[in-house]
Amino acid sequence: MVHIWNDPSEVPADFGPTVVTFGNFDGVHRGHQQVLSQLIRTARLNGARSVAVTFDPHPAQVHRPESAPELIMGLEDKLVALGELGLDAVLVMKYSLELASLTPEEFVAGVLVDSLKASHVVIGHDARFGRGNSGDLSTMQELGEKFGFTVQVISEFGSEGFPIHDDGGKDRRCSSTWVREALRDGDVTTAAAVLGRPHRMRGEVVHGAARGRALGFPTANLASEASGYIPADGIYAGWLVDEIGTRWPAAISVGSNPTFDGVSRQVEAHVIDRPEEPVEDFDLYGQTVVVEFVARLRGMVAYRGPEALVEQMRLDVVQAHDILFRR
Repeated sequence: MVHIWNDPSEVPADFGPTVVTFGNFDGVHRGHQQVLSQLIRTARLNGARSVAVTFDPHPAQVHRPESAPELIMGLEDKLVALGELGLDAVLVMKYSLELASLTPEEFVAGVLVDSLKASHVVIGHDARFGRGNSGDLSTMQELGEKFGFTVQVISEFGSEGFPIHDDGGKDRRCSSTWVREALRDGDVTTAAAVLGRPHRMRGEVVHGAARGRALGFPTANLASEASGYIPADGIYAGWLVDEIGTRWPAAISVGSNPTFDGVSRQVEAHVIDRPEEPVEDFDLYGQTVVVEFVARLRGMVAYRGPEALVEQMRLDVVQAHDILFRR
């Protein structure tokens, strides 16, 4: 079981020694997984504990909120993904201007050395840390000599060996930016390839306009506060995971319901292959669910009336079923 700490003061005094890395880890994509897997191996070889230090909120939301990137996943899903890798612990640092003002040495000494008792620090060639991003790899190596820890350098969060290519057919470095680009275009297949799993959103199921129910396609509508990057408008095949962990196949709609002149964007999941029971007996309202996006079926289209929409929705359900159950 992974330990989750929300402040360095919560780390038990006898927890170390540790092998540590730090970063935002938005998406916990395959590049992150490569680094963290190597960190875990190093920890096991040295009889140490493996720890990832991450930050909440994302530093960009503090320094430049007007241009901060939309996060791929919320903190809860990030912690789940980190825990699934087999880490011993995750330290979530509250990111603030005060934390950002620490010099590289203050950050390393206070967090990595004093709190985590780091024997090894794992970082990338281009890592930056401390006030004004003034710390780099050479800084960390100097601090390692001063405080007695070993610095292990990872080449980069690369896609070497991964069957993932950009539009030019060339290998591309795995990155959170690449995932966001793919989701912005509705390309959830590429996003899943970079992430190593389907993209997920998490949120409470709330009441909507009930149009889907009236048309015979009841949907679980995610609240506007749901976490996770919203893909491009369209219809997707995917899964809905309820609070008890049941995975339901689903046709997912993202958009503003143009057939009915909708305005606000919504994420709605229609569970398919549902047991034959009255709709009112299949009640997800108030539950916090996870929606996973597997494949995009089509873009969002305004149809000439409900009849044409219902016919297309029937086709969408069949296509979603075929995609989900042939995998």
